[in-house]
Amino acid sequence: MRFLSRRAALGGLLASVATLAHADARPAKLVIGLLPTESAPTVIRLNEPLRAYLEKRLGLPVELVVGADYAATSEALRFGRLDIAYLGPVTYILQSRRAKLQPFARPSHPVVGPTFQAVVIVPAASPARTLADLRGKDVAFGDPASTSGTWVPRYQLLEAGLVAGRDYTLRVLGAHDAVALAVAKGHADGGGLSLPIYRRLLREGRIDAAATRVLAESPAIPEYMWTFRAGLDPAFREEIRKAFIEVTDPAALKVFNAEAFIASTDSDVDRVRTWIEAIRKESPEAVPAP
Repeated sequence: MRFLSRRAALGGLLASVATLAHADARPAKLVIGLLPTESAPTVIRLNEPLRAYLEKRLGLPVELVVGADYAATSEALRFGRLDIAYLGPVTYILQSRRAKLQPFARPSHPVVGPTFQAVVIVPAASPARTLADLRGKDVAFGDPASTSGTWVPRYQLLEAGLVAGRDYTLRVLGAHDAVALAVAKGHADGGGLSLPIYRRLLREGRIDAAATRVLAESPAIPEYMWTFRAGLDPAFREEIRKAFIEVTDPAALKVFNAEAFIASTDSDVDRVRTWIEAIRKESPEAVPAP
């Protein structure tokens, strides 16, 4: 009986330890990383409805963190300073070569599904009528790791026979809104950025609708992915995943122009991998070493 009592006591102790371990595994707050697609205050403001929804749904504080640049956000996720982050395909692809990241959700839109587009814009008075007409010109881009702000427009120009540094001058401005403003003010001959952001900048009157025009739209791009950091508690990961997949709050979905979030996996961005490889063949220095 004494032996059984000791076994029961030991079992109870182990159960208590397991309970404490599980409690410790669920953090005191959820820290979300966002890319600086625009100024940090703008990104925080636009994502506030999603933050409020997750805070209520998960029953714990939720903090939004905007990185100084795209690399800063992905590095913070890699080193565990963020729990989840919203990463563009290129940012995810480059960082997943260094860390075991797990995508779990992506926005889906009416008609086009889980895709979006980039555009190359020019000043309204520009004589350019095709991408090839940007030969010898200054072309502005966003962050070097931005999918729609750098990589896809570079691929579009490559398809038109133009290689950065050889056929046009690549100017890095860091954010989509900075690119649009540079083109609108005539400080760049062209610029690449996200089509949804370009449309919102026009809608909000942040750039003059008469100052720019679209020169070319990109092929469909796989959407950004919500991604877990490595080592996040599996039970908590499932809570987060369900919170995203089950969201129906229009305010939380508005900034993504989405009707829902759907499941996401690594293979969703394979198309982008082929575009990266095409650019690497023409400009080996463009792709960071693993």
